Amino acid sequence: MLSVIIPTLNAERSLTDTLKALIQPTIEGVVNEVIIADGGSTDHTLEIADASGATIVKTEKGRGQQLRAGAEAARQEWLLFLHADTVLETHWETDAVAFIDAVDKGRQRPAAAAFRFRLDDDRIGAGLIEFGVGLRCRLFRLPYGDQGLLIPARLYKELGGFKPMPLLEDVDMIRRLGRARIRILRPAAVTSAHRYRNDGYASRTLRNWMCLAMYFVGVPAGRIVKFYR
Repeated sequence: MLSVIIPTLNAERSLTDTLKALIQPTIEGVVNEVIIADGGSTDHTLEIADASGATIVKTEKGRGQQLRAGAEAARQEWLLFLHADTVLETHWETDAVAFIDAVDKGRQRPAAAAFRFRLDDDRIGAGLIEFGVGLRCRLFRLPYGDQGLLIPARLYKELGGFKPMPLLEDVDMIRRLGRARIRILRPAAVTSAHRYRNDGYASRTLRNWMCLAMYFVGVPAGRIVKFYR
């Protein structure tokens, strides 16, 4: 039913928890394969992936390129793109299967879905960001990659797949999907707040907004990624 594609680059700190959330859905037959698309990790990422039984695809560094390579290796009719520092909430597969069933049986037009956004932090800054993301998704249907992307393989191919961009490949994909073909599922995708804690919530949020603004005015992704870091 489902191929899960995870791009990695030195993700040893978070990957184990990300993979643990896939164990029960794998036992239930919802997840049929996990593909780790690695961009050149030098830590224990590949050892963790190998021990989990995941398929490892080695490719050039760059999240868009890695996601694209992972999708090309996938064999199932549905794809779930998931970041290596994101852990899906328990029982996420129940809502995912219901969505898949609705699309496959024609109860709704072909579409993609993302999960609600949460950070693994209980600070006020984290709560404000979660509120802002929820509002953005309700008003604009604009989930980011850290919310996952569940999409039929045929629709993914019709859209031309992820572009080999180093950054903002998720926004590019969502724009091509369009608001009418995006659903937000109830379970949360809980993402690491490590970058926010290191950079400061206000500073990191402002930098993210600036990157998005540069993208929308046509600044090349190669220049934006330097600012993002």
